[in-house]
Amino acid sequence: MRNAIKYFVGVTYKPLVVKHLSKTRNYQHDGIKLVIPPEVFHPGFFFSTKLLLKYLARYPLKEKTFLELGAGSGLIAISAAKKGADVTATDINPIAVKFLTRNCEANNVRVNIILSDLFQNISHQYFDFIAINPPYYKKQPNTYKDYSWYCGENGEYFHVLFGSLRHYMHSDSTVLMILCDGCDMEMIQTIAGKNGFHLNLVYSRKNLLEENFIFQIKKRE
Repeated sequence: MRNAIKYFVGVTYKPLVVKHLSKTRNYQHDGIKLVIPPEVFHPGFFFSTKLLLKYLARYPLKEKTFLELGAGSGLIAISAAKKGADVTATDINPIAVKFLTRNCEANNVRVNIILSDLFQNISHQYFDFIAINPPYYKKQPNTYKDYSWYCGENGEYFHVLFGSLRHYMHSDSTVLMILCDGCDMEMIQTIAGKNGFHLNLVYSRKNLLEENFIFQIKKRE
């Protein structure tokens, strides 16, 4: 039944979403107002960003250092800043960085915004929280928009992520990453393990289209 629903959505709903997202759109969630161009991942039509945001709500973020890798439109980063966190937000996409800057200004929050491929342009420092909604489909990205979806043919994104992550974590850092059942979970866990990390499943939620998983990334003892 679930596969039948996914097929139905693929041939009916998905084309409508693609057409809608071909233009710059206004979006609002929980009092946060965003302007989202077609080159940037839209959190309103996909489940992962809002699910991770909901899970983060259980943590006190006031005066905590907070990093969002691949912030896109900035929904999570702006929400954390509104709760009093000292937020850094990055993206590899210069269009995302441009609109992220505008969205932060429109919502009257201060966020340190960095154009960066993962940790490349972030000075070595420790963050209390790191939030990651990664690209996880195995295909080589060719456009800035592709970087929201594709991690490379062999998971190159995750090799870089787990190869550098420990330099930005202290002993009590909370690092959360959301994935779904459409990704190569075994590959990601293997790459994490080879770099000395363990993915601890802390939350999962299933809908008609997919199942999402939130993992806390821990250094292995």
